[in-house]
Amino acid sequence: MSRVQLALRVADLEAAVAFYSQLFDTVPAKRRPGYANFAIAEPPLKLVLLEGEAGEPTRMDHLGVEVASTDEVTAATHRLADAGLATRPEDNTTCCYAVQDKVWVTGPGGEPWEVYTVTGDARPDLEGKTAVEPAPACC
Repeated sequence: MSRVQLALRVADLEAAVAFYSQLFDTVPAKRRPGYANFAIAEPPLKLVLLEGEAGEPTRMDHLGVEVASTDEVTAATHRLADAGLATRPEDNTTCCYAVQDKVWVTGPGGEPWEVYTVTGDARPDLEGKTAVEPAPACC
């Protein structure tokens, strides 16, 4: 299973969660302080919402492709490097309240792309909480 990921930085996380819940007729798959993600089956999409600064317009934070295994991340790393792209692998890193293996590349317009797999959950004790805590260091 693969799906495209779109990570948006939003000024009003609660309003964005409400809007995207209605748009895609689903609730977030994961909810943490300053963070929510939706695992949308149709169209296959991982929508990530990251809390930004108040009053700031919504902007694209990064793009990605979620894959099923570390082997697929490794294969993507080799394929991208063989194609001449500069790759930046990150193994066993914590990002977006998940433990991940990933590789980053940069598109021609400076847009960051990651190919990643989730290998574990981080901070499940925060599920559903919306109180502000320091944002997870990632992305």
